[in-house]
Amino acid sequence: MEVYRRPESRPWERIESKTIVAVAKKPRYVDVSNPSLSVQCPNCGLKTQRFLDHCRNDGYKLWPSSEMASAAFKAWRDADPRRADASRYDLELPAEPMDATIDYVARAHHLGIHLFPNSNYPFIICVGALFLALAAIPFDGSVRIGLLVIGGLIFLYGVVGWVLVEDVRMFPSGSPSTDGEVHH
Repeated sequence: MEVYRRPESRPWERIESKTIVAVAKKPRYVDVSNPSLSVQCPNCGLKTQRFLDHCRNDGYKLWPSSEMASAAFKAWRDADPRRADASRYDLELPAEPMDATIDYVARAHHLGIHLFPNSNYPFIICVGALFLALAAIPFDGSVRIGLLVIGGLIFLYGVVGWVLVEDVRMFPSGSPSTDGEVHH
């Protein structure tokens, strides 16, 4: 009996001509209840991606093929809707998206810090002050008067807008009376 022939086969048939093992298109078994995306490599013992066909640390073959690892990953991912954003290359599940907005006004109020209201009028005041400062430079008299008038009007517009418009909008006069008590 020859080694490379099956006992019931004819002498001209070789073992390689017929497949002995069925070709798997789907993973035979994947533990979908395990939420981890990482495993310890059986060869080196270091943490590596669970659904890659090779260990990223020493190249040890974890899956028979990349197609089988991909099919196993898809079966694992489809088992739980929270795993939808996961990738084969991740070591951990992606974190839940959290709201990164911070209400600084409420936080300052809780800490007892007074914040000025958001306003563009201080910038307008600064532009007016710039023209007023330019009027102080010894230019020709008409230029200095022109800069003084322009700077004064811009500066006055900024102060009136900040004090009257913003302040009234932020602190309306129709607030209830406090009977002489002032809240500090």
